[in-house]
Amino acid sequence: MITCFIRYHIDPTKKAAFEEYARNWGVAIPRCGADLIGYYAPHEGSSTLAYGVYNIESLAEYEAYRQRLTNDPLGRENYLFAQKEKFLLREDRTFLKLASKGEGS
Repeated sequence: MITCFIRYHIDPTKKAAFEEYARNWGVAIPRCGADLIGYYAPHEGSSTLAYGVYNIESLAEYEAYRQRLTNDPLGRENYLFAQKEKFLLREDRTFLKLASKGEGS
């Protein structure tokens, strides 16, 4: 199992648009096969950093999941929404594995 952490730099004047985007992923991501932990919008501190976090079995499964997401009607709509509204200034993905849990746990 790997976890995908997405760090977004968002336009702070368009936080509501990011929150709508996050709610849409809350439906589409699980439907397309990833275990969504959540999307997080700015609250205190930075007004420009937001995060999305989900688990997926492997990088190979990630590639299949991305294809399903691209073909999903809500997924396509959400990609277009982000392009139209221009609230995402930067998006970085990092894949990590849980290191604090022992083997077989």
